[in-house]
Amino acid sequence: MTQGINPWASDQSIDVGKLFAEFGIEPIENVTGGLVTVPSFIRRGVVVGHRDYGLIAEAIREKKHFNVMTGFMPSGHPHLGHLMVMKEVAWHVAQGGTGYIGVADREAHAVRGLSWRQCKEYGREYLSCLYALGYEGHTYYQSENTPLKDLAFEAATRINFSELSAIYGFTQDTALAHAMSVATQVGDILYPQLDGGPAPTVVPVGIDQDPHIRLTRDVAHKLRLFTVEQREGYVSVRGKNAPEAAIDAVKAAYPGSKRYEAHVDIPGAALTEVEERVRGIERAHGGFGFFLPSATYHTFMPGLQGGKMSSSVPESFISFWESDKDLKKKVMGALTGGRMTLEEQKKRGGEPEKCPVYLLNLYHMTPDDEELVEICRKCREGELMCGTCKKETLARTKEFLKDFREKMDETAHLVEG
Repeated sequence: MTQGINPWASDQSIDVGKLFAEFGIEPIENVTGGLVTVPSFIRRGVVVGHRDYGLIAEAIREKKHFNVMTGFMPSGHPHLGHLMVMKEVAWHVAQGGTGYIGVADREAHAVRGLSWRQCKEYGREYLSCLYALGYEGHTYYQSENTPLKDLAFEAATRINFSELSAIYGFTQDTALAHAMSVATQVGDILYPQLDGGPAPTVVPVGIDQDPHIRLTRDVAHKLRLFTVEQREGYVSVRGKNAPEAAIDAVKAAYPGSKRYEAHVDIPGAALTEVEERVRGIERAHGGFGFFLPSATYHTFMPGLQGGKMSSSVPESFISFWESDKDLKKKVMGALTGGRMTLEEQKKRGGEPEKCPVYLLNLYHMTPDDEELVEICRKCREGELMCGTCKKETLARTKEFLKDFREKMDETAHLVEG
């Protein structure tokens, strides 16, 4: 592993291109043709990569059952840096997905040292934001979900510490609770299929969370009783941990198939049909039948002073409860992609792709694509000065937060506990 990724860091720099090449993440453009409607977070290049999203695009297009799941670590107040993944979840639910939100209180307690009371309070704030976006679906706290904890324990039987060291850089000094929280996150990602049966499941995450996705896909594969593979002229169903009775059931389901010691070959069969039937047989004999989870990966909205927008760096983010006074101070004091002098700005134009203020508009504050294109053009051509752009962005952000807080008030009754 040549590039380490720490999912808990707030200050790391990630080479997206290198990450894609090293770990097999694919550009999202490869599968957007399968979507009837392409959402703004894909159109604008915020979501840049995926794993197996074709399964989700197919489910959306053909109105098949699928899940959308993500989790939030309640280590501080939610802010605009969390809004993108919330929008992705809400959008997938609107496309017919069954929603699952896990509040990762065990992770926050183990990794950040927060009290359980603090985890609960912050968790309520995250859920309030989701409901304000129109989210409908399941929500839970890790510490209160017994089936999840049982699944995490089962997942842990397929994880060894050398894997955790290779993936996360864990050492002998790493707290055991931290390692346990990783197993719980694996359980989170697989939980929708435990709860509602095997189905394609997409997990929208920031690019830094890919280690969790890779580990979970590996564990999901290890937990399967069978591997189903297309061969030339037949489908091979190979037992891994399958009891003899399950292998016999596969043979019985396909007259004319050939049974061997640990596998069954089915001539002339369709791969997808066999996969579906074998999942049912697997579940009937105590297995899970999990689909490998899919994922989408979004880039980070930069902090107002550069770097990553992080809950641990107050000056970097805009809270959903930001006062008008503090909001003005943060937006007007933000870094920009402008030039050193007014004269140079007019002559050479700005660099919007490097500007946290412009990117605030791209991610959230300017929903109209044509308006955003015009802001970008005027910046590049030196027609729009940074001070004017900041004032206009401040007005948009103030209005957005006002409307968002009203929606949170309207949906407050949906937040339990």
